[in-house]
Amino acid sequence: MHELPITESIVEISVRYGEEANAKRVTDLYLIIGQLATVVDESVQFYWDIISKDTICEGARLHFERIPAQLLCLDCNITYSIESGGMTACPQCDGIRVKVTQGEEFRLDSINIETDDDLRE
Repeated sequence: MHELPITESIVEISVRYGEEANAKRVTDLYLIIGQLATVVDESVQFYWDIISKDTICEGARLHFERIPAQLLCLDCNITYSIESGGMTACPQCDGIRVKVTQGEEFRLDSINIETDDDLRE
C-alpha cells in the first residue's frame, strides 16, 4: 500500500520537472529499485496509470531497473551478493553480522520529455 504515496511523489516530481522544461508531455521515467526495497513494480504502475491521468505524464512509460543486494560481512570484511530468498550468512565465514551496501535503493533516475521543438523535427 505504500506504493500509493511513492507514486504520488513520482507524479509530482515528473509534472514539476516537465513544466519547468516546457514539456509537451513526459514520455518515459526510469526508476532504480533495490532488491531489498519493498516496492512492487506492478503496484507503482497501477497507481501511475490512475494518478497521472489528465497530466502531462499520462501515457508515460515506466522503466524499472532492479539492483541486486550486496552485503558486507562485518566479521571477515568480504562483500557478497544474496540470493532472492533473503538474507544469508556470509559464504566465507558463516558470520551473520552484516551490513547492506547495495539493494535498498529507490530513486527516480531520469525523465524523458517531449517538447514542441521535438514535434517540429
